[in-house]
This record gives sequence, C-alpha cells and structure tokens, in this order.
Amino acid sequence: MAIGFHIDDEPGGDSTHLLVVSGEVDLFTAAELKSRLSAPIDAGATRVIVDLSAVTFIDSSSLGVLIGAHKRLEPAGGRLVIVCDDRTIINTFKTTGLDRVFEIVASRADATAT
Repeated sequence: MAIGFHIDDEPGGDSTHLLVVSGEVDLFTAAELKSRLSAPIDAGATRVIVDLSAVTFIDSSSLGVLIGAHKRLEPAGGRLVIVCDDRTIINTFKTTGLDRVFEIVASRADATAT
C-alpha cells in the first residue's frame, strides 16, 4: 500500500457523492480507488466529487481510473469534479491534457457550488 493512502466517503445527497483521497495514489492503490469510485456510480450517483487536496502523488494508472469513472458518468449526464489546489498535481492533469476533460476546482466549496 502506498504511503499514507486513505479514502473517506461522504454521501452528498441523492445524486452526489464525495470521495476524500489522501496520500500517494498509484498503481498499488488504483484498484481500491476504482472500487470506491464505482460503488456510488453503481448506486446511482450522477455527480462524483473527488477531493485530491491531501494527495501527494498521482500516477497514470490512477488517472486512468478517474477517466473510467468520467466515462461511466458522462452518458447519463453526470460528471466527475476534481478538487485540488496543489500545483504539482494540477500540472500532472495539464501535462496529460486531462485538465480539459475534468472540471478541476480549488476547494470543496467550489465543487459543491457548481
């Protein structure tokens, strides 16, 4: 398991679900992230907020998990919102072009306001 990896779930109503992720999100934790993202989508959530504010590292396998969740939500008019204000993590999204795929906001307040 990656250093300090942890996920908290916070249901946000009928169609919204919040995942708060911390630590290193990598190949070793991608399966758990996928499972924890899939559960609320399977239960009918159409808006999933993933708070990466406490993430110290994210790799391509984890980005792939986020893309998969986005692709599952999109056909139903749903969306995946990423909360992150860490320049290093945001640069990972920009480098891969995923900043144009995901809605990335600086705070949970911004995520719930959209």
